[in-house]
Amino acid sequence: MHKGNNSWTTSRMNAPITGMGLGSPVFICMFPVNSKTWSEVFQQIQDVGRFYFRPAILNIFGLRHMNVPLIFYFFPALPPHQEIGMPSLSPTMMEAWKYCKDKATVEMECMEEGYLAKILRGDGSSGIKVGEVIAITVEDEDDLAKFKDYTPTSDAAPAPKAPSASTPPKKDVVEVPVTPPTPKVSKPSAPSSAGDRIFASPLARKLAEDHNVSLSNIKGTGPDGRIVKADIEDYLATRGKEVSQAPKADTTTFAAIDYKDIPHSQIRKVTASRLLQSKQTIPHYYLTVDTCVDKLMELRTQLNSLQEASGGKRISVNDLVIKAAALALRKVPQCNSSWTNDYIRQYHNVNINVAVQTDNGLYVPVIRDADKKGLSKISDEVKNIAQKAKDNNLKPEDYEGGTFTVSNLGGPFGIKQFCAIINPPQAGILAVGSAEKRVVPGTGSDQYKFASFMPVTLSCDHRVIDGAIGAEWLKAFKGYIENPESMLL
Repeated sequence: MHKGNNSWTTSRMNAPITGMGLGSPVFICMFPVNSKTWSEVFQQIQDVGRFYFRPAILNIFGLRHMNVPLIFYFFPALPPHQEIGMPSLSPTMMEAWKYCKDKATVEMECMEEGYLAKILRGDGSSGIKVGEVIAITVEDEDDLAKFKDYTPTSDAAPAPKAPSASTPPKKDVVEVPVTPPTPKVSKPSAPSSAGDRIFASPLARKLAEDHNVSLSNIKGTGPDGRIVKADIEDYLATRGKEVSQAPKADTTTFAAIDYKDIPHSQIRKVTASRLLQSKQTIPHYYLTVDTCVDKLMELRTQLNSLQEASGGKRISVNDLVIKAAALALRKVPQCNSSWTNDYIRQYHNVNINVAVQTDNGLYVPVIRDADKKGLSKISDEVKNIAQKAKDNNLKPEDYEGGTFTVSNLGGPFGIKQFCAIINPPQAGILAVGSAEKRVVPGTGSDQYKFASFMPVTLSCDHRVIDGAIGAEWLKAFKGYIENPESMLL
């Protein structure tokens, strides 16, 4: 390279350098004493071959008047691209403690069209500073492969320190007589105008609190007017108050909390996701009614006697509840439906999901066509799928395709009443509580009787089931429970 009488000697060599690939081009540039501007030097170097340059020595102070070799690292020019920095998700955020795509997702809209060329900080990365490059985008899909080994400028190895400037001439030291410092006395001042916020060190605040001193009466002498311990002591001295001994701090130590972290199982993840979706997207409302179960218990006793005589399995109250719910759905089909954005889908099959709690989590296996099956068949299927759920042997066909759900916490756990969360995409779920005996007044003033009542609560999707429809379904269900012989017809 030449420019007039002043020549810039430029040498090129291929050598492995820290932070560069083997054979990366390196230029050693010599420039003359009377070089006009650094921009001319950089422009001439760039014109050699359309290279991006990164100076290894950037401290140019005083180098204009001497022939000093500067080393420049050159990298082949990359296609147009954009470095995506870590956004600040709050005004006080300095770094991201965890960057992931599934938990606490924050969507960031890209203002430019393009393709994701490389992810520099992937799922689970931590300690990402605000502004740190996390991804690269390109305009052309054909340029994706060129960024396979890309490293952002901010992540590159730091440049070596520049040589220090020449040692300045030694100056004569003139001794100045030292005068004793004048003691500072803090004087009361008006409260801060910046929102009445007072800046003070923690120790100063503690000392002021111990002596009932208002910080607004003290002028700080610390950095930026911060009140420090000495300011409090000076203020106390000017008031003529003796600093009393502060009360001893409570040195009681508490044992660290003992705990263990249990990883999420797949069923727990699915359950959490679906229930969260249900509560966030389905407008729930609840209807509760008490059902007298005296006749139901009598019928169950008679049926179990027949089952034992024939070698069959015993029928539970939950089996009778499932049958009554299925028949009520057939009678009020609006509750046997699901919501979609374009229409309400009403099912012709009555498939009842039954909530089963296991050591692995909550399962809801399904009893298909429960309205068409006898109590003995329902009882057998419930026991079989419950055992499969506890053994973790359920197949997809064992829990998919339900149109309504029954959850019973009364019989097994003695829960009096509760409200269940709808199992999407269904529109209703029945929560069954425990039966209890109550006193029922008779017709006369001194007449009464005892009866057992079981509360049930229907959770409804208001988009599908109006209040009157939900009440109609509960009326039908109560009719089957209080007159159980009608379920056998």
